[in-house]
Amino acid sequence: MSREIINVGFIGNPNCGKTTLFNAYTGANLKVANWPGVTVEKKEGKAFYKDQEFRLIDLPGIYSLTSYTMEEKVSRECIMSDEVDVIVDVVDASCLERNLYLTLQLIELGKPVVLALNMMDIIEERGMEIDLHRLPEMLGIPAIPVSARKKTGLEILMHAVAHHKDYAKQSPFIHHHPQSTRHVHNHHSEYAMVYHDEIEDKIDLIIAQFNQKYPEIENKRWHAIKMLEQDKAIMEKYPLDLPAVLDRSYEKDIINQKYDFIEEIIQETLVNKSQKEERTDKIDRYLTSRWLGLPIFLGIMGLVFFLTFTVGDWLKGYFEVALEWISGGALGLLNMWHVSPMLQSLIVDGIISGVGGILTFLPNIFILFLALAFLEDSGYMARVAFVMDDIMSHLGLSGRAFLPMLLGFGCSVPAIMASRVLEHRKDRLKTILVTPFMSCSARLPIYVLFSSMFFGKNAMIACYSMYILGILVAITVAFVLSKIDGSKAEHALLIELPEYKTPNARTIAIYVWEKVKDYLSKAGTVIFVASIIMWFILNFGFAGYVTDISQSFGSMIGKAIVPLFRPIGLGYWQIVVALIAGIAAKEVVVSSCSVLFGIQNITTAHGMTSFVGTLGAMGFGAANAYALMVFCLLYIPCTATIATIRREVGSRRLTFGFVMFQLAVAWIVSFAAFHITGLFL
Repeated sequence: MSREIINVGFIGNPNCGKTTLFNAYTGANLKVANWPGVTVEKKEGKAFYKDQEFRLIDLPGIYSLTSYTMEEKVSRECIMSDEVDVIVDVVDASCLERNLYLTLQLIELGKPVVLALNMMDIIEERGMEIDLHRLPEMLGIPAIPVSARKKTGLEILMHAVAHHKDYAKQSPFIHHHPQSTRHVHNHHSEYAMVYHDEIEDKIDLIIAQFNQKYPEIENKRWHAIKMLEQDKAIMEKYPLDLPAVLDRSYEKDIINQKYDFIEEIIQETLVNKSQKEERTDKIDRYLTSRWLGLPIFLGIMGLVFFLTFTVGDWLKGYFEVALEWISGGALGLLNMWHVSPMLQSLIVDGIISGVGGILTFLPNIFILFLALAFLEDSGYMARVAFVMDDIMSHLGLSGRAFLPMLLGFGCSVPAIMASRVLEHRKDRLKTILVTPFMSCSARLPIYVLFSSMFFGKNAMIACYSMYILGILVAITVAFVLSKIDGSKAEHALLIELPEYKTPNARTIAIYVWEKVKDYLSKAGTVIFVASIIMWFILNFGFAGYVTDISQSFGSMIGKAIVPLFRPIGLGYWQIVVALIAGIAAKEVVVSSCSVLFGIQNITTAHGMTSFVGTLGAMGFGAANAYALMVFCLLYIPCTATIATIRREVGSRRLTFGFVMFQLAVAWIVSFAAFHITGLFL
């Protein structure tokens, strides 16, 4: 006879290792990053312990259950529902004091809670210890030491979950603080968190009213506490007429008293807390410095792009040799089989040249994401958000807005979804508007190709400038919009800076593989289809199959739009058509150029030489190339990003407005880039 499935909710502060622990149980290849807001929706998986099945739910990383942000609302609604039987509160044992605030809130919910003490290896490295007997006595819940990275303590944690699911609390609580005798009940024997008499008196009065008016409420104490905090959702759902009791918000009082208890817990359970100065604090004196933090970040990103070009281009050479061999072999086979010239052109010039050209950039993409994964998992990327907080606040945006923008360096789709960490809709809309200006990985092939062809030894600098320009344009647009609507940053960034640690090989492997797999899937689907479509519109016209490309549908479309692009140095119908095709996926711009200009293996040394010669004969030089890179950086995002924007803003008209605005910004900045660089190049 099979047992009933136990539903387990994994919850905790950002950067506590919650998602890594979830992965360790389920094997799910979820992204694990070192800044808040990555898990913006709950993820589910299955785990087994002996003959018991568990349904695990990975909830967004949050600091409290106060419903301000979208992620807090998702977590609160889930754990309060019947969807969760047991709550596993994952805490970073090395930051126990800050993590326990959420723990006390979870205990007050009245559901079974199991404390998972993660990152115990850092505690040991610092020469500290946690009293694992005293901690459960004070909290009234099991406390299990685990290591998500090393996969230790996993079985005993599930054992505790299975045996604790029917116990919402444990007694007696063994506290040493003074106990009040004024109340009907001895609260110190009933609850882990006991407030001062004034608060407890009000809680008792509110509970009495709940018993009369809303007897169906299961956990009346938690609801009473939320009433005293003037929690909007609870007050609207269960209105009470108690003006003398609910005379003001007691949220700050409740928070302060919680932290008083947390300090007591730390004093009694954490041994050798101040034994030595933390390595993290020493490093952060420089990396989070007001004056050095930003230059160091720019220097680190410069090093990342240096590696992307030097190591990536070295590996790219082998891919180019393979591409030439495949193209030559395919052409030889097709000739031997007497395949028609039209079909030969489709296969060699359209499919192999288009898709193969994109695949040669795989080493550059791999090196870039490997470096970014290393920075994320080491704990550095959280520092970048912290350093940018002050800058963002002066621009009228919350410091949290830089978190989605950071994600935009990888892909705009999850970056726009991560804007849900922002509390106010106005902040979310501005962040969604500027996030596509961040240079996603799909644009890298364009930068590498055109910078390598036109900027020689300075190719890396030209490419790096795109990433800096994207940030500058984004923050400038945000600043202008804030001045127009008069908005100011009301909420500074509250972020837990995780310990610096040696990056986990498995975590990095998962992250990089997910990105590489996404790149390969694009090559096999979107880019494959786009290359075929591009070949058709360039080889067919009103007269049917044409050998003169100037008579094709693509030529007609491009020439009709060319006048709009001539002022920004892109007045070539082939370039215009390639940019239109790039709306499907930015990588398609490269494969389209291969088909449009009839150059096989455009990414090889021979192909680039031919391409430069063809463009030079048309009057296309370095200034035009730089303007093209800038336009590709800023213009209409890919279709997947547009669909995500539509889903997040909930309006077709607003989405269209966003897209047109981005197109206008791209035109204006490209115009300036073309004419300014033309003075020097």
